[in-house]
Order: sequence, then structure tokens, then C-alpha cells
Amino acid sequence: MANIKSAKKRILVNETKAARNKAIRSKVKTAIKKVDAAVAAGDKAAAQAALLAAIAEIDKACTKGVYHKNNASRKVSRVTKAANSIA
Repeated sequence: MANIKSAKKRILVNETKAARNKAIRSKVKTAIKKVDAAVAAGDKAAAQAALLAAIAEIDKACTKGVYHKNNASRKVSRVTKAANSIA
């Protein structure tokens, strides 16, 4: 355990930020799973609705610095491609 006051604070701040990042990543994963579920069910309308929600979550995570912009872009691309695969 750290003895210096600033080091103790860093530990607390890092735990807080890690918890926030984990929650944001979890939201993104859940949104992507909803799109995948709609695609698997073949429900085009639900897939498009879930796609918009997923893209919004991914963009939020990117602007908050949880994901790198290229990683976010790749996720958006993959989930869009999946949603558009329904004929």
C-alpha cells in the first residue's frame, strides 16, 4: 500500500476511472449483442433500431476516450455490415 498522500489519491482516482471505463465498455458490448441477436433472428427493423443505438454508444465511448477512434470506427463498420446483411 502506498504511503504518500498523492499516491493514495492516484490509486483511488484510477479505481474510479477503471470502473467508469468498464461500465462504458459493457454498454457497448451489450448494444452490439442486441444488433447481433436481431440479425440472427432476421428482424431487419429491430436490427436497424439496435444499430443506431449501438453506433451512439460506440461514439460516446470514443469521445470519452474509452476506445481509440480507429477501434470505434472498426466496431461501427462491423456492426453496420452485420445489420445490412439481412436481405
